[in-house]
Amino acid sequence: MIFYFSGTGNTYWAASQLAEATGEPLTDLANTPHASFTLHEGERIGFCFPVHGWQPPAIVRSFIRRLDLRNSEGHFCFALCTCGDETGEAMTIFKRCLKAKGLVLHSAYSLIMPETYVCLPFMYTDTIAKEQAKISAARESLTKIKEEIIHREEGHFRLNKGPAPRLYSYVIGAFFNRWMITDKPFTVDASRCVRCGRCMEVCPTHNVLGGKGLLPQFSHQGRCTNCLACYHHCPRHAINYGKRTIKRGQYFFGRNKDKQ
Repeated sequence: MIFYFSGTGNTYWAASQLAEATGEPLTDLANTPHASFTLHEGERIGFCFPVHGWQPPAIVRSFIRRLDLRNSEGHFCFALCTCGDETGEAMTIFKRCLKAKGLVLHSAYSLIMPETYVCLPFMYTDTIAKEQAKISAARESLTKIKEEIIHREEGHFRLNKGPAPRLYSYVIGAFFNRWMITDKPFTVDASRCVRCGRCMEVCPTHNVLGGKGLLPQFSHQGRCTNCLACYHHCPRHAINYGKRTIKRGQYFFGRNKDKQ
């Protein structure tokens, strides 16, 4: 069984590749009404998620706290995180979350994918050429990762932590995830919005309210993870995060498929 969380599709693509290779079922942890599962004999346990501010997303950690895996002893457990560049100590934090539930992480990987977070002054989407290069490299990396997971190989921890992982995760990342994960700055340009409902459809936490024919609104109920799926999928660039993203690019996995 592979549990995943994905906003703009990078992690879903990686998780679906692993599911296809191993024959394990995929479970979207953001849209699972319960957190109780019974494992079958020989079933692998996998977790795939994006890195948010050099930490696992809060929605992923919340799911792990609720997770009740029956018959989990002796099962091979792995994790894969996607990131634009560096993970910091995100997987160390995640490993502790699993340990608190009695789960041992046998192997873990990071996969560099195209940038999606564009809400800070120095963060932008990649050029199409860089997107292509990252996805091509990710495909190659996944080939080896799939083989190791298929054969339940333990002890592989290939993580792109960066030069100062503790600073990024426990200082900068802690501040980011505590104070900057909010939907309050989101705006909708009514003159550009075509009321297609796409933003509501792609929001993994059902935080965007409305529907086709209606101007979208944000719930402001603490559900937003700042995955930016709503922003990146908007066909008219009508959704923005304050004024910071008005001239920023958009990306979701497959958007430039014809150019890859």
